[in-house]
Amino acid sequence: MIVAVSGAGGLIGSALVSSLRAAGHRAIPLVRRAPWPGENALRWDPSSGAITPAGSAVADAVVHLAGERIVGLRWTADKKRRIRESRVTATRLLVQTLTRLPKPPAVLVCASGTGYYGHGGDGVLTEDSRAGTGFLADLARDWEAATAAAIAQGIRVVNLRLGVVLSARGGALAAMLTPFRLGLGGVVGGGAQWMSWIALDDVIGAILHVLSTDSLRGPVNAVAPAPVTNAEFTRTLGRVLGRPTLLPLPAFAARLALGEMADELLLTSQRVLPARLEASNYPFRHPHLEGALRAALGAEPSASARLSGR
Repeated sequence: MIVAVSGAGGLIGSALVSSLRAAGHRAIPLVRRAPWPGENALRWDPSSGAITPAGSAVADAVVHLAGERIVGLRWTADKKRRIRESRVTATRLLVQTLTRLPKPPAVLVCASGTGYYGHGGDGVLTEDSRAGTGFLADLARDWEAATAAAIAQGIRVVNLRLGVVLSARGGALAAMLTPFRLGLGGVVGGGAQWMSWIALDDVIGAILHVLSTDSLRGPVNAVAPAPVTNAEFTRTLGRVLGRPTLLPLPAFAARLALGEMADELLLTSQRVLPARLEASNYPFRHPHLEGALRAALGAEPSASARLSGR
């Protein structure tokens, strides 16, 4: 299979390209510069959607992961505009390019996020749950809607609603490691808010799975089957690192430091389950948090984890 990948230099994209090539597929990064001589890549301009050199086809499948980083010091108006344009506008323009090809790709896997569901409290959320409210919910809804023209063209579209991706190489976990290793980690807010997480290995596994599973289309939650509360995540990470977790971050302090981003990323509660992945028999490599953290950090399994299979 020939698979074009946007965001191929990011945490997920770089791992995906390596996995595709290891599995015998041809992975073609979509890059924002002129490819180097001999480089197996295509130039992609997010501001126009153009892919060059132009041809009758780009790939059998496209995995679209590119977008402005969500995390930052604060969500200023300009930051939020860049986030939306890099996802909603860029996706719509990319889809326009793909649908105008003489031979469009058969599959488009487009990143989205569990932010789609907004604040869910203790309620269980699946792909059939309604959209929530807030900046991230509006963003995810519009981001997914930007793929509508591809669906109308007959392309099989999967909107991959990603949870918190666990990897020591980047993302949320990497940002937590220094304070936790210094013994400065602790629960955020009350700690009762649910976190829906997924190991990086399972993100890649899920993408490969949806590429080859014709029955999967529309929203697919890319989360592990065992979400945890923030308090449980904190205790588990502290146990894996062998460090105390005694310094909580009160909600008011999080809001003071991060503003709106604190409510949407740290204090919101999302108990999301991967209903469609499980129904299609995707075999999770790391279904439980402690095992996922130990694998990500290269830590030895604890005795209790070995006995329980976690």
